[in-house]
Amino acid sequence: MEERKIITSTQNSLVKQVAQLKEKSRLRKKTGQFVIEGKRELELAVAGGYALETLFICEGIIGDGFSQTLPVAAETILISKSVYEKLAHRGGTEGILALAKAKSHALEDIMLTTENPLILVAEAPEKPGNIGALLRTADAANIDAVIIANPKGDLYNPNIIRSSVGCVFTNTIALGTTEGVISFLNDKGIGIFCASLSASKNYVEATLTGPTAIVVGTEATGLSSAWLSNSQENLIIPMQGHIDSMNVSVSAAILIFEAKRQRGF
Repeated sequence: MEERKIITSTQNSLVKQVAQLKEKSRLRKKTGQFVIEGKRELELAVAGGYALETLFICEGIIGDGFSQTLPVAAETILISKSVYEKLAHRGGTEGILALAKAKSHALEDIMLTTENPLILVAEAPEKPGNIGALLRTADAANIDAVIIANPKGDLYNPNIIRSSVGCVFTNTIALGTTEGVISFLNDKGIGIFCASLSASKNYVEATLTGPTAIVVGTEATGLSSAWLSNSQENLIIPMQGHIDSMNVSVSAAILIFEAKRQRGF
């Protein structure tokens, strides 16, 4: 068995590189690399076809069970607890993380495998927690794709990976401008249904059985006029209390699962 490299110093150049990738979006975009932390997230990344470049293992934390079925990486390095603590992003550490290669998320790369797709579009979401929750909903409903229009950050932010519990790896995801996404949907014959407070129909009265894109905006500003002018129908979730809107991920979940219900799932 090949002897594995061991890193014990937090001043090691590779350790510093990984620490910077964890913190800096610009560096992630420049290098096409990002950091994955945790057993479940790594398993989902491998299942999603992500290439692991370097696997870092802290044997003092990981335990024997998972260490016997490690994901395949180009290189595996053992690290000390002090190094792992420098690189780990969250509490409750599990002793394993990896340097991975990002995928392309261009609109033209989306492969829709069904004739009647259901797609979630989120315009300009900013909070990693909301993005993670949207991706969890998309995975739970097994929809065909998630498209982020006018993205404000990058998908491989550690907080998005954490809040999505790895669903950033299980969904088909694309990024694009609002204009580009609208053009993509129109070209594919996919109906645009916008969550909006104005000129809207009760969501249970809408027909969501055909090729459908459910479009949600931010809670603060809603959707841009470009979406509303290209909407087949605007949908509203009636409120029975004092507020007029809910968290974007909650609203998206209600609309997505209504579409699934109408399709017999």
